[in-house]
Formats: sequence, C-alpha cells, structure tokens
Amino acid sequence: MTERLRIGVVGVGGRGANNLAHVRDEDVVALCDVDARILEKAKEPFQNAQTFEDAREMIETVKLDAVVISTPDHTHAPLTARALRKGLHVYCEKPLTHTVQEARVVRDLARRHARVTQMGTQIHATENYRRVVEAIRAEAIGPVAEVYAFCNSKAWANGRLPEVKQDVPEWLDWEAWLGPAAWHDFHEGTYHRENWRRFWDFGGGTLADMACHLLDLPWWALELEAPKKVASEGPEPHAVGTPDRMHVRFEHAATGGRRAVTVHWYDGGQRPKILDEVGLKEWNFGVLFVGEDGRWLVTDYGKHEFGPAKRFEGFEPPAPSIPKSIGHHAEWLEACKKGGKTTCDFAYSGLLTEAVLLGNVAYRCGAELTWDSAAFEVAGSDAARALLSKEYTRGYEL
Repeated sequence: MTERLRIGVVGVGGRGANNLAHVRDEDVVALCDVDARILEKAKEPFQNAQTFEDAREMIETVKLDAVVISTPDHTHAPLTARALRKGLHVYCEKPLTHTVQEARVVRDLARRHARVTQMGTQIHATENYRRVVEAIRAEAIGPVAEVYAFCNSKAWANGRLPEVKQDVPEWLDWEAWLGPAAWHDFHEGTYHRENWRRFWDFGGGTLADMACHLLDLPWWALELEAPKKVASEGPEPHAVGTPDRMHVRFEHAATGGRRAVTVHWYDGGQRPKILDEVGLKEWNFGVLFVGEDGRWLVTDYGKHEFGPAKRFEGFEPPAPSIPKSIGHHAEWLEACKKGGKTTCDFAYSGLLTEAVLLGNVAYRCGAELTWDSAAFEVAGSDAARALLSKEYTRGYEL
C-alpha cells in the first residue's frame, strides 16, 4: 500500500490535536470526540470527514486502514482492541492502557493480527535519546546497575471530589466519555477535560502520565525486560485519587548481556539524593544512569552530560550508529504503507506499560510484588492480583 491511508482519529483536542496534525496529509476520513465544540473546530480542514461521538461506531462503520487514539487512559484498550480486531493499524497515546492486563491483551492482539502499531512516546524519536543509548551501550560510563528517573511535574491532589452535581452540557456526550468506567456524575473541571489523571477510575497519576517517556530511555538503552520485583512508596493510598508523590523501585534480573539493574522512579517534585551527591543540584527532570567508578550520565529530553567532568576531559562519544528517525508519527505511517516495524510498537511498549502500571499496583496494595511476566502472575498480595484488571460497562468489554 503506497497511497494515502484512510485514517480515523479518536480524540481531537489536546494531544489528539497534535496527533491529528501529524497525520493530516493522509486521507482523514473520520473524526471522533465526545466534545462537540472541539469536534466542530477539528473538522474545519477536513470537510469531507465523517464525525462521531462514539468511537465504537466509527471503528465499526467506516472503511478505515488505521486509527489514531488520543483519549483518556481508561478508554485506550477497549478502542485499541476493537480496532485491532477489525484489522486496523493503531497509533495510541501513552500509557498504552489503563491496566496491566489490558497491556497484555492489546500486545497479543497486535501480534495475532499482524498490525502496525506505535505508542505515542514521541521523545523516542529524538536525536538526544539516540546519543544516550549509544553511549550507554558502548559502556562510556561502564556497566550500569542503577538508574534514577525523576519528574517534577503534575503532582496530583489525591482525587478530591466535588460536592455539587452539575448538569451535563449539551455539547458533551458524557456517557461516551465515561466509556467502560462506572457511572460518575459530571462536574466541569473535575474529570473532563484534563483532570481525569487524578482519579484511579480514569488515569494513573504522574507515574502513568510520564513514566512511559522517561523509563523508555533505560528500557531502550539497557534492553530491559519485565521487572522481577516492584515496590512503591508514597502518601497513604487514597481509594479514589492518585498520589501527589511516589517513589517506585523496579528490579530487573541480569541477562547474558548485562548485569542486574535497579530502576528508580521519583515524582511529585521528589529528587533522588544521589543528584546532590554528584553535583546535579539544578536537575529536576530527567534520567541519571550510574556506572562504575563514580561515573554517570544524566539526561533530559533535549540534552545530556557525562560526569564527573574531570573523568571525561578529552572524551569522545561513540560515533552515531542509530539512524535518525523520520519522525515518530512518520515511522508509523510509513510502516503501515510499506510494512516493517516501528520503534515503539506494542510488542515493546506493551511490556513497558505493564511495568509502569505495576508501580501503581504496588503502591495501591502496599506490598512489594514479585512479577512473573511469562506466566502473567504476581505474588505478594491478593489485592495486587485484583488490581491487574478491572470491570467494564456499557459494551466496552475487551
């Protein structure tokens, strides 16, 4: 297939608007959003596109080659699974799913139906990440045994709920927005549009929001596999809302090509102490790789540096070897037309998402988890087993 793809886009505001802009040169034949105001504006450049409020109807009734899904986390998997079963290629925003079990389901569906997939971790396409991966694999700082990811953004407020119910505005299909979730009364600004990440029924807090971006780098550079143990700590878990800060520890077993690795995640403005210890007091967002003999490499989305500085005087980084990306969306579009793989397909991003979401499971049940990825089994807590999956309503079952 070399002609333009017939694409449907689900969610056309916020991240969805950006994703739509990146596929606009294809044949955008269908647009879907629960917010009629946003949908009307998005349709202006695509006057021939059909419009929908319910994405299931769009996927089932329109002749499509591919879909782009940019909805809140709780609807990612039901819509992705439906699209894959229809034989469509899928680009889905991060995190790939809302639960660990969903990540496994859509990963398996993508393989079974041999569809081209890509999770929206756009930073993966940057040159900075490529140079870091090359340096780590060349052991510029020696073998790595510890990694610290730290994120100062979006410290949620433990899911405070409104006291007064509001009427659903005429421009919003509230039932379609809720999708598979249990019924919640509408309240402007509480769930729709951005604040849904504060609530377990719809999102997963800062960890689910940001970890697929930052942990993508050590997973890529160190070729990590599923963690064997996961433990989390933070404030007392709230039944409804996500925490305003969290520390997660992922323990990855050694393989034939590398030693065991412990990956730490800090969010809510927390900073690992090691940053100050090695003189990185100005760094509040990024990833620190710790190597041997006191050497390290720290990076954010756009820059990286080696340390201690004296140890790297005259240092020449390895010659670039990872090809320049044609663009995160462009990778997916080209593979849809010509075949081949993308860099963040569901085989890779599904396992990454499983690990990230296990951090939330460990936090919510208050136990260190032992994870058997091959068997899809967790030891350590019956509560953890229950949190691997969820119930569905209104015809959104996987």
